[in-house]
Amino acid sequence: MIVDSHCHLDRLDFDKLKSELPEILQAARDKQVEHFLCVSVTLDQFPNMLRVIEPFDDVSASCGVHPLNQEEALDKAQLLSLAQHDRVVAIGETGLDYYYAKDTHKVQQDSFAGHIDVANELNKPLIIHTRDARQDTIDIMKAHNAQNCGGVLHCFTEDWNMAKKAIDMGFYISISGIVTFKNAVELQEVVKKLPLDRLLIETDSPYLAPVPHRGKTNQPAYVQDVAYFIADLKGLSFKELAHATTHNFYQLFSLASRNRISESS
Repeated sequence: MIVDSHCHLDRLDFDKLKSELPEILQAARDKQVEHFLCVSVTLDQFPNMLRVIEPFDDVSASCGVHPLNQEEALDKAQLLSLAQHDRVVAIGETGLDYYYAKDTHKVQQDSFAGHIDVANELNKPLIIHTRDARQDTIDIMKAHNAQNCGGVLHCFTEDWNMAKKAIDMGFYISISGIVTFKNAVELQEVVKKLPLDRLLIETDSPYLAPVPHRGKTNQPAYVQDVAYFIADLKGLSFKELAHATTHNFYQLFSLASRNRISESS
């Protein structure tokens, strides 16, 4: 069995997919996906996200503000309050994005630091987004003791040097369907080096559908394609890759309830 460690179920376009969420989740379960982590991007939309996933025991949630949604200062008290919900297993996604948001560096940095403080207070791991901000990301992680709560650098597209620094702090690295893209040569080399006990897999759906689904709306079922590709890249069987990444998920997100369909799969 495998896990989609990062998806945005509340942002799926059900009209485009011509399916509702129960059918989309079942399609993923049919592809051996046993658990889903639905990731928050704004605090205002968090209550609606909870309503969307509430009927499904195999879906966990995070709580946080994506750096591209961070135009104003973080309401740290609101984050702390919302993130105590028993469905929340992680804080984020948070982090830094200097590629798309070039004018909000300071507010992103302050928000990132605030998320780390809340994660440490609640003892819940971080989900970190980072793009074109390698040194600042690592520096803020160190300055605010992110190693105490741990977490993951999700949808990783940076270099091996950054991955190694995060791993040395006890963090995991999550790989999305980007790794299947023809031009993702550098990322593929990074994935070959990643220790198996620090690796997670994800879709980041509805974004970044992997080959052979490029151009389609991404969905959790496609995490199986990511798993097969990474297994081949690392010279592993699918079963070995699935077992390791699923184990890693529950090690990191220890509050996520396990809903195994079959222990023998």
